[in-house]
Amino acid sequence: MDKVSPDCPYPGCFFCVMKEANPSKRRASVSKFFRELPSQDDDGQVLPISGLWNTAMAHPNDPEFIELGIFECMAALIWKGLKNRRWLSHDQNIYIPYYAAHIIGSYTMNMEEFAEMAVHAGVVPALVELLRGRLTWVEQRVAVRALGHLATYASTFPAVASHGEILELSMQLAMSALEIVYSHFYQYVDRRLSYHCDLLTRGMGGVELESRKAEEWASQLQCWSLQLINCFAFKPEFLPTICKPDFLVKLPGMWGGLVNENSPAGIGLLRTICHHKLGRGPVASCPEIIESLCNIARSSDDWQYMAIDCLIWLLQDPSTSHKVIDKGVPILIDLAEITTLGDHKKLGDLIINALQECIQSHGTGRNSISSRTKEQVEELLSSRERLKWEKNMPKEDLHIKQAAALVVKLEGNSLFSSGDISGAALKYSEALALCPMRSKKERTVLYSNRAQCHLLLQQPLAAISDTTRALCLHNPINRHAKSLWRRAQAYDMLGLAKESLLDAILYINECSQSTDPDLSSRQNKVPEYVERFVKKQMRAAWLFREAAVKHGGVHCEGDAGDVCGQETDDSEWETASESDIGDDGNGEVGEAHEWKNNTERKDRRSKASKKDVKRG
Repeated sequence: MDKVSPDCPYPGCFFCVMKEANPSKRRASVSKFFRELPSQDDDGQVLPISGLWNTAMAHPNDPEFIELGIFECMAALIWKGLKNRRWLSHDQNIYIPYYAAHIIGSYTMNMEEFAEMAVHAGVVPALVELLRGRLTWVEQRVAVRALGHLATYASTFPAVASHGEILELSMQLAMSALEIVYSHFYQYVDRRLSYHCDLLTRGMGGVELESRKAEEWASQLQCWSLQLINCFAFKPEFLPTICKPDFLVKLPGMWGGLVNENSPAGIGLLRTICHHKLGRGPVASCPEIIESLCNIARSSDDWQYMAIDCLIWLLQDPSTSHKVIDKGVPILIDLAEITTLGDHKKLGDLIINALQECIQSHGTGRNSISSRTKEQVEELLSSRERLKWEKNMPKEDLHIKQAAALVVKLEGNSLFSSGDISGAALKYSEALALCPMRSKKERTVLYSNRAQCHLLLQQPLAAISDTTRALCLHNPINRHAKSLWRRAQAYDMLGLAKESLLDAILYINECSQSTDPDLSSRQNKVPEYVERFVKKQMRAAWLFREAAVKHGGVHCEGDAGDVCGQETDDSEWETASESDIGDDGNGEVGEAHEWKNNTERKDRRSKASKKDVKRG
């Protein structure tokens, strides 16, 4: 390592070593560099470490540095930072423990062989010290990430689990991560550690950028903690520790933030817990969790199938089904016409089979099913028989049924236009009873129209049920724009800001891609009322909101006034199409201009919609 570039001020510079043309000499020099770096106290050490960090991020599967001792070097540097605060505060050494833990995590996230070498190099105890919070939350973030990767593999999980405090520490971190980042970084701009700001923005300064990045990192801190806990949850012996009521009840709310839309977050951990019989009991005993599972099961996000799995498993378990049946069954009935959801094929059939088994297994006594729930399931099963029966009907008879349903639907539209909202809802129900089961486009519109009636009648739960059914029938699933908008408003009525926000965002996306003339005109501009609605939900669903309220950082005055007027849904009313067979593929026609221009009609609806106007 004596060969140094004439322009390099650091003896034995890593970057100069890497320029060595002879591969054998270069490997020997790199190995020596890794051995000697932890014992050196000269300036400029952070430069090669940041270079190694970039290399690990770009080429995590490259074995060269692994074989030359990088894990031993990184573990030693973490220990040095923990034990020698004088060295840590010198020059830019404060960055080194962060980079070291990040390098360990990057090299172990894909390759079990690398993870085994990392464990053998002694990285786990050093990472545990960072997880304990011996430095700051920034180092906790990369430590829990690295430990989560090590815990993923069967061969290295025991080394992680042997440190008994890791599970408890990660659970506490998952619950407190958002508050930690808010109170230690986000809340007080003038108290932010400079190296935190540098790490978060990677050289791009600015308070606004730092704040946005803090939200992303706080989300990751929580999600990576959950990932580590999830590794323990696959082992039944750890479930009693994980299934503590104060922890379980917070899991459904750990969404991980919108910046981590691909993370399974808390619902992913709940799914792992519910996969075990030992975990289903504690979950079913918490009504708040069941309520959250129901909301997530109806949502349009990537985690929907996880909540559905949880509800089905809880329903199929004789020891838990009686605790979830009245809440879970109506939700699953709404979802029964799902065909494919992600990689889940024939999910609707799985739901129906589970509901049928539920009816058959519940008799009298403690585990009996309520008459209302039983009627709902039997009605669903009857509709499935109706579908089979319709397959053998002549096409002429199906056309007659479609025509009859259309007539009744138009009667409903007329009643709605005249202000008879309850009468319109009844007509849409009648039309649904007549409409062939295979006419999915027409049934989508009928459910969506009836949902709007429920909204105006201040019946948000019924509106959510109908819009969910419409979204399940639509192709592609969960992408019927008007149902998304109506369900967003219904969720808002119930104070479910995250669910409302997700549907509102999806609604905007669908409008931008729609061929519907009522919607396509908005491609280049989001309507003001939708923009206000989304902003309102974003404030209510803000990642740090709970922490900010606790620490006095949120003032809620004026929130109630930031709402949308009733005209927000005037442009959303639809009359639907002639029928599925022979229509233009759209299945619905808008009447926006009539509603916009007719004051008399609005006056007739004012009493029914007064509260809806205030709620936005």
